[in-house]
Amino acid sequence: PTCHICNRALCLPPWLCLQFLWDFVRAQETLIMSPFFPVLFSFTAYMAFCLPYIALDFLSTRLPNLRKYKIQPQSSPTLGMMVPCFIQSVYHHVVWIFPVTFLHWYWKPTNLPVMAPELPQVLLQVGVCLLLFDFEYFLWHLLHHRVPWLYKTIHKVHHKHISTFALTTQYSSVWELLSLGFFAAINPFLLGCHPLTEMIFFLVNIWLSVEDHSGYDLPWSTHRLVPFGWYGGAPHHDLHHLKFKSNYAPYFTHWDRLFGTYTESHPN
Repeated sequence: PTCHICNRALCLPPWLCLQFLWDFVRAQETLIMSPFFPVLFSFTAYMAFCLPYIALDFLSTRLPNLRKYKIQPQSSPTLGMMVPCFIQSVYHHVVWIFPVTFLHWYWKPTNLPVMAPELPQVLLQVGVCLLLFDFEYFLWHLLHHRVPWLYKTIHKVHHKHISTFALTTQYSSVWELLSLGFFAAINPFLLGCHPLTEMIFFLVNIWLSVEDHSGYDLPWSTHRLVPFGWYGGAPHHDLHHLKFKSNYAPYFTHWDRLFGTYTESHPN
């Protein structure tokens, strides 16, 4: 039998077929093929993921039931702390990220195939991209903490806030933002990912980065959904900002455990 949606051999239930989603994306081809799309996609996704945590930051100062989920409950970001982070993010996207993505658009135009990728392939490739990014960021991060010149020149900006909040995710030097953006972009390219897979990976990566810096340990946080402590999440990364010399991997915990740089997260 074949799928009535994409006419492929029916290896999955039709409701798991991604062709409907991909057809919707392809219908926006004029926007997607625009040189403005990558920077709009990145900034819009980033702000959309930050907004719920920004709301939590304002509400938690008045609602004790929300305050208990704050990893460092003694600290609350103010509007005066958030605004510079937002302004810097806008500046970086307009002045730096847009020219880089424009050059990529000019040299390598996006190709939108007719067929959607199969769901198992998407899940596998997104998982591999996350693991590769986690490894690359771990090495980059460790190096920038162990070499004083690199820390002072490049990475120190990101450590301005000891208690993180969502908008500190991209509060960093431009070189840090561009180098981590390069890691995120090169992995789907190396794996030959479908454009839809690439978009999904970017969304997942941005979401996990924001969650890492959110400052909240919520009942549905990602690290609570992954068994055996394999995924550190917000408590893992918050402790890095608090103590500086441990927990260098952004997401998973295995590299920190192997290199002896793992520190147990805050109890909640």
